[in-house]
Amino acid sequence: MSSLHDLYRDYGQSPWLDNLRRDWINNGELSRWVERGVRGLTSNPSIFQKAMTSGDEYDEQFSRLLADGMSVADAYWELVLTDIGGALDALAPVHEESDGIDGFVSVEVDPKLARDTDSTLAAARALNQRVDRSNLYVKIPGTAEGLPAIQSMTAEGRSVNVTLLFSLSRYADVIEAYLCGLEECEGDLSAVSGVASFFISRTDTEVDRRLEAIGTPEALALRGQTAVAQGQVAYQIFNQKFSGPRWEALEARGARVQRPLWASTSTKNPAYPDTLYVDQLIGPDTVNTLPDATLEAFLDHGELARTVDADPATAQAVLDRVTDVGVDLEAVAHRLEDEGVSAFVKSFDDLIESLTATADRLMEGQVAEAQRRDHLKGNQ
Repeated sequence: MSSLHDLYRDYGQSPWLDNLRRDWINNGELSRWVERGVRGLTSNPSIFQKAMTSGDEYDEQFSRLLADGMSVADAYWELVLTDIGGALDALAPVHEESDGIDGFVSVEVDPKLARDTDSTLAAARALNQRVDRSNLYVKIPGTAEGLPAIQSMTAEGRSVNVTLLFSLSRYADVIEAYLCGLEECEGDLSAVSGVASFFISRTDTEVDRRLEAIGTPEALALRGQTAVAQGQVAYQIFNQKFSGPRWEALEARGARVQRPLWASTSTKNPAYPDTLYVDQLIGPDTVNTLPDATLEAFLDHGELARTVDADPATAQAVLDRVTDVGVDLEAVAHRLEDEGVSAFVKSFDDLIESLTATADRLMEGQVAEAQRRDHLKGNQ
């Protein structure tokens, strides 16, 4: 048993892995992470860009897909869904053992659709139907345009991971979309679930930049505190929204809470502890999705204690002081949302460009091989 097992058993938090590589599926590394206590997995366009542009793990399948006449973009989705299928298999035992609480694998819709409600909904439905596994989460960006898609997917009984959340107000909107979707959904709600992914470290990076620009002693003293405080206040919103008569009526129909998921939990500033965004956000009914390096760090020296609701008054006071010294947290969230969408779009575009170059290279190799064989036949 590892501290990841303790994290779930003693504190109610599910550690997930924020990474996916085909060689991990093939060589058993992903299964070993599950044995060490990982209870779910998240992916995104940046993760797939890194995986598919490193080594030749994907070349054989990619070549076969191209030979069958598939476009580069369609072949990309085949590669992605092959990896997702392998991860779903590896996490299936966790899904069964946990009665559908964990064991989920997340795959994101095309990030270019983040500002288009109808296209996002159509893409999310298509992914859900194509994969058709009970432990799949389709990731939808928590943009204003994404909210109706989140509500519709939930109303249709489909499970969603809402991604790219940076503000408390948008988080409240996401919970409302989930609750409305559950209310619209007919029948037993126990097969529907969701998570809302609050991005943590990026908030400190942007807020710290603004605090340093302000430059007063009061502002500088607040560096490195906003992201954790915002997560802790978000947890208070979670507890408030998932209680009372409205929630109890849904719970009676089998509804599950939409758990807060702490994402982007590797520290970007080397001056901060490498497990800061794990140690300070531990509590029941939460998920923390960590890159493998951060998981290793937590296994080595993470601190196990219930911290996410240890001092909510102080967390709110931190946010108040940050606002008082001149940082507009809604403006921070707006900027980070735009940057997050743009970063995923760029990763997607860069990957398609790289796969196109790979397709050209593979085609050249096939032509050269055909010419070699023709030459050999001519000499016989």
